[in-house]
Amino acid sequence: MIVNRLTSEAFQAFGDVIDTQSAQTQYLINGGTTTRFHDLAKVQVSATDASSVRSGISIFRGEARVFPLSLSMLERHPLGSQAFFPLNQRPYLVVVAPALDSHQPDIENIKVFWASSTQGVNYAQGTWHHPLIALDDISDFLVIDRIGTGNNCDEYEFDKSLIRWIERADFACFSD
Repeated sequence: MIVNRLTSEAFQAFGDVIDTQSAQTQYLINGGTTTRFHDLAKVQVSATDASSVRSGISIFRGEARVFPLSLSMLERHPLGSQAFFPLNQRPYLVVVAPALDSHQPDIENIKVFWASSTQGVNYAQGTWHHPLIALDDISDFLVIDRIGTGNNCDEYEFDKSLIRWIERADFACFSD
């Protein structure tokens, strides 16, 4: 697989990159002691009925993946966006795919991004993506996503003939 460096431009079809370089607006607050990098991601939340639905903040702890890594499934969250931001100063991989139709991802057009330890991602509502891919060690991520009723996780298992592989050499050229 080809692994690309994560940039706002390359990722825009799938959601937002969360980092200071992506900020359209920044300004000083707290008496000039803090810079606010304003409105870095669009948090999306949809309700399926009149039930209570809200945004929530969680921490996900991911074990380091073993390479070569097989890509045999993708998931999406049809009722809300999902943001990940690394907490342990470690890079990670982001795997996304456009939708082929309303029920399945376009496996032929999977994109793999190397995200630095200072970049987060916000998967747009309904974006097909692979579960968390931590590198090198157990890593914690701050996650902002939809909390509430309704099925907000669709999974798509690949036919065995369509499984893709990521080799460690595919992203060895990147460094933080």
